[in-house]
Amino acid sequence: MRALALALSLLAAPASAECRVALSLALDVSSSVDAGEYRLQLEGLAGALEDGAVRAAIFQVPGATIALQVYEWSGRAQQALIADWAEIRTPADLDRLAASLRGHGRSFSGGSTGLGPALEFGRRQLGRAPDCTRDKIDVSGDGRGNDGIPPQQLYSRTDFGDITVNGLAIESDDAELGRYYRFFVMRGSGAFVEVARDFDDYAQAIRRKLIRELGEPMLGLK
Repeated sequence: MRALALALSLLAAPASAECRVALSLALDVSSSVDAGEYRLQLEGLAGALEDGAVRAAIFQVPGATIALQVYEWSGRAQQALIADWAEIRTPADLDRLAASLRGHGRSFSGGSTGLGPALEFGRRQLGRAPDCTRDKIDVSGDGRGNDGIPPQQLYSRTDFGDITVNGLAIESDDAELGRYYRFFVMRGSGAFVEVARDFDDYAQAIRRKLIRELGEPMLGLK
């Protein structure tokens, strides 16, 4: 009888929450991004995290979580965390992350476009992320890599495993940047590129992007 009672109690106990996605978000702060454009990125991402459709995508699976991290990047040796890994369980967790984004001060005031090194930084960060079903990098930028290893060489030399890299190309100065991101930046299962016409369009683009990459059906465990 005691064995039966123990078995029933284990069945009744709530399962530990599964983390669906670990998403590391990378924001471009190279010299081509002025102060106003930088604030548009932070405010756009913060606003997206407060958006009802984005939250519906995040909390679509009852009891499941996601993990988010945000960093900014510029030249080959210029990457800095804005917000470290946080497991998102409730809307209040998103509120706190949005507030921290709005209160953040820029880490670098200039620099080249070290896109490959920025992706390598994201790969290393995912190595210390919570254990989630899928690992993703979401990199935003307004220019092509011109400092450090190019993305395509990085992917050929470095084991990115099952990491998916999605891109958000801001085409304010380069109308072909989305094409560059599709050829050289995106990688992995289900990878895609979202395009913003300019920094004013960034808020809507990151909203669409988060809905798509966080609204996927739950997959099996790693």
